[in-house]
Amino acid sequence: MNKFDDGPNRAGANASVKKFLESSEFPFETIDDHLFVAEMPGEQKLKTNVSLLLGQHSLSINAFVMRAPEENTNEVHRWLLEHNRKLFGVSYALDHLGDVYVTGRLPLAAVSHESLDQIFGSIHVACDDNFNVLVAMGFAESIKREWAWRVSRGEPLANLRAFTDLIGADA
Repeated sequence: MNKFDDGPNRAGANASVKKFLESSEFPFETIDDHLFVAEMPGEQKLKTNVSLLLGQHSLSINAFVMRAPEENTNEVHRWLLEHNRKLFGVSYALDHLGDVYVTGRLPLAAVSHESLDQIFGSIHVACDDNFNVLVAMGFAESIKREWAWRVSRGEPLANLRAFTDLIGADA
């Protein structure tokens, strides 16, 4: 059996992933019938791309959170580790560049609508609910520079409003 042969668990997991994504109404695409890429909308982070890769024995889940922090790296990493224990089925991870991801793995036999719903709920918390906290911790100086630059040019500040506490009371 090669890496992408369909056994009964793989075929069932594939059908469960497709059905879940269709019912969730997330835009998604299927690549080679074993890789799904879904776009999960958010509020703090406008969208999160989630990849679901069906392997021979498991479903691998990956979602990009943010690029490597420019400052307070140790504090950001500590925060991520402390919050890993609160997530269901996924955890924060770093790639070789220090970019932050959420990753998880499920045995194919455990892939169901319910398990995917729980995993996507955790991804939402990890990527969207916590996004502004992580960005403020890892990019405060960049946010301040961007705010000043936009103010000096009369540019819109709407997508920076969540960070007014970093700028000061007169923002």
